[in-house]
Amino acid sequence: MNCDNVKIGLALGGGFFRGIAHIGVLQVLAENKIPISMVAGTSIGSAVGAAYAAGADPFMLGKLVCACSENMFYDVGMPRMGLIKGEKIVAFMRTITGNKSFEQTKIPFAAVACDIERGEKIVLSQGNLAQAVRASVSVPGVFRPVEYEGRLLVDGGVMERLPVSVVRDMGADVTIAVDVGARTGSYSVRNTVDVMMRALELMEYQVIASETPPDVLLHPELHHITMTSLSQAQECLERGRGEATYHLPEIFAAIEAVQRKKEAG
Repeated sequence: MNCDNVKIGLALGGGFFRGIAHIGVLQVLAENKIPISMVAGTSIGSAVGAAYAAGADPFMLGKLVCACSENMFYDVGMPRMGLIKGEKIVAFMRTITGNKSFEQTKIPFAAVACDIERGEKIVLSQGNLAQAVRASVSVPGVFRPVEYEGRLLVDGGVMERLPVSVVRDMGADVTIAVDVGARTGSYSVRNTVDVMMRALELMEYQVIASETPPDVLLHPELHHITMTSLSQAQECLERGRGEATYHLPEIFAAIEAVQRKKEAG
């Protein structure tokens, strides 16, 4: 399919290590030659989105993440404002993005964060990618908030779990959203971090009903995947691939509908 005249925007949601499913989605889109024109991400979605926008190959990225351990991302400090300092995440993101800035990405990218003091959604689209991702993944109470231009920023999912409105504002004709959260089913809570992350996830789903709906919504079944562990990384990747493959007819139909509309004038 020729998609040259259609701008496809990808909105990647939060869900911590469940976000590995985003990489599986990107792999299937690449295999089917569906070009992404812009991407916006919240929390883990911002990490995957930043890497992709910076030029990372989704197949190599999948292999890399599946070979990682949680210790590569956790650096516990004094819990004045968060249990985890987040310096390891910044270092990892600098590596997989080539330490690029937003201005150096191959396609437009935006990361969503929240000003915890003013209660405002903040869309980051300038400066260093790794630092923006660090702000967007800052789950309250788990990661230390990030000070940015006089603001104190935390996980963007507090305000917008799926940044569909952001990719629309960026100029997308077709919006594809990937929700890696778990609305239903039981979830095993094992420690303090699990408690805070699960509480945030449940709270976010009270917000999502009022968000801008995408043209195509992908929601892989991940309720049994532990958010704070990489032990199920490969399965998470495969479930993202499976969900994207299932929705390919819907994606192609949405693209064709825009093409017909543009041809009709």
